Amino acid sequence: MRALETGINSLEGGRKYFSGHNLRSTNGTSVPWQRLTSQPCLCKQKQKTRVNATKLQRQDTVKIREKRRQKEQEEAASAPPVQAPGIKKVEENGDGPLVLPDFTPLTNGNSPRNWPKKADLYLVRTDGMSCSRETVRASGCLSFAHPSTQQQLLVWRGHPRCVMVLKKLGDEQREAFLRVLRFLGQEEDMHVIVEPHEYLKLSSEEDMDFVDTYNHAEGDKLHQHVDFVVCLGGDGTILHASSLFQWAIPPVISFSAGSLGFLTNHSLANVESDLKAVIYGSEDLDQCSLEEEMRGVHITLRMRLECKIVRRDPDEDTAAEERYEVMNEVVVDRGANPYLAKIECWERDTLITKVQADGVMLATPTGSTAYSVAAGGSMVHPNVPAILFTPICPHSLSFRPVVLPDYAELELRIPADARCPAWVCFDGKQRQELHRGDAVRIRMSTNPVPTISQTDQTRDWFGSLERCFGWNDRAEQKPLGHVRRPDN
Repeated sequence: MRALETGINSLEGGRKYFSGHNLRSTNGTSVPWQRLTSQPCLCKQKQKTRVNATKLQRQDTVKIREKRRQKEQEEAASAPPVQAPGIKKVEENGDGPLVLPDFTPLTNGNSPRNWPKKADLYLVRTDGMSCSRETVRASGCLSFAHPSTQQQLLVWRGHPRCVMVLKKLGDEQREAFLRVLRFLGQEEDMHVIVEPHEYLKLSSEEDMDFVDTYNHAEGDKLHQHVDFVVCLGGDGTILHASSLFQWAIPPVISFSAGSLGFLTNHSLANVESDLKAVIYGSEDLDQCSLEEEMRGVHITLRMRLECKIVRRDPDEDTAAEERYEVMNEVVVDRGANPYLAKIECWERDTLITKVQADGVMLATPTGSTAYSVAAGGSMVHPNVPAILFTPICPHSLSFRPVVLPDYAELELRIPADARCPAWVCFDGKQRQELHRGDAVRIRMSTNPVPTISQTDQTRDWFGSLERCFGWNDRAEQKPLGHVRRPDN
């Protein structure tokens, strides 16, 4: 069609040029231009014929395709299900053959593809023990069987017989101390153990024949005889109880008699009733047997950290005293040195970072609301299995606190090129100097501190946040109806 238009345009141009001129034919006679142009154009007639033929061919092609499609549908409906083969198409491109998967729909849409069955799998822990929480379903999908932690209840299988009573230093709580001793020893007929220095003070009391004490050699065996521990004081008294039991520790019930008392949710005004709830159980349980009645009390298993000092030049005389169990945090700092502390932080054989700061601490979830939160760390619920890594005044804008899983095994090492030695303390006590080359290895302890709750783990924790810190204490926003508008 484009060629035809070009020819017509050329003809028009020639008409203008040869206007008024005669053309000579092949036999030599002159023919006027008007006579030539008045004849019908043969090329236009041929073009119309071609267009009509093309239309007929297209119509025939459409009819043929429709008939072919109907025939294929009829054959597919009557044919048996066809297995989808794993064929692959091969297409040509500039770089050679391109292999593509065959996504051609099935001829029978009701039948699924016959794909191979997925491989069977199972989960194991990296220490070789089987997983109890992480499971594999029958379909091969990974899932959690239950949350990582649950609310725990303490249930006595027999009547508790021995109790240890601790109180804060000084004589401020002496009357409450004697009141608790007489209630447990005389009314509940229990064997009561106190610390040696308190036992000496009770020698003047005549009705304290049920009270006993222990010596230094018997301190490591107290957990084998004491059923539970009563603390009269603040959070420091609970930390003291944790330090007395460097291995397993019995359940601890604490009564607030200190200044802050984040961990002490029981009041001294209700000491007798709360102690009875512990001894006899305060909550009915589903009975496992028809012959016995079971009652329990809510407890919180507070994780501790096992810390061990590794000396570059070990001393045999102090090797046995280099292991500590901490309930709040272990801190490595620069002490009184004028330089920044330089501490290498390792997780097993991997160097995590090099701390250049006043120091660094590793805290438990219980310790997250103590020194760690003052240094900018997060507050973590005590049931969360984690270790908090919190720098102390780091000389870096990008050094933020992090939360590590409880299986992390960490080492805080003083490098040989450090400008000064460092100091380490465990729950604020047992402060010692770390020389160049010394290190502290920290991991989760297998001996938690079971504290007895007032209500349950969550309500006690949020209640302490509000009572001690005024957490999210703000005037409540009023609705829009109470807002005074300028036009009123």
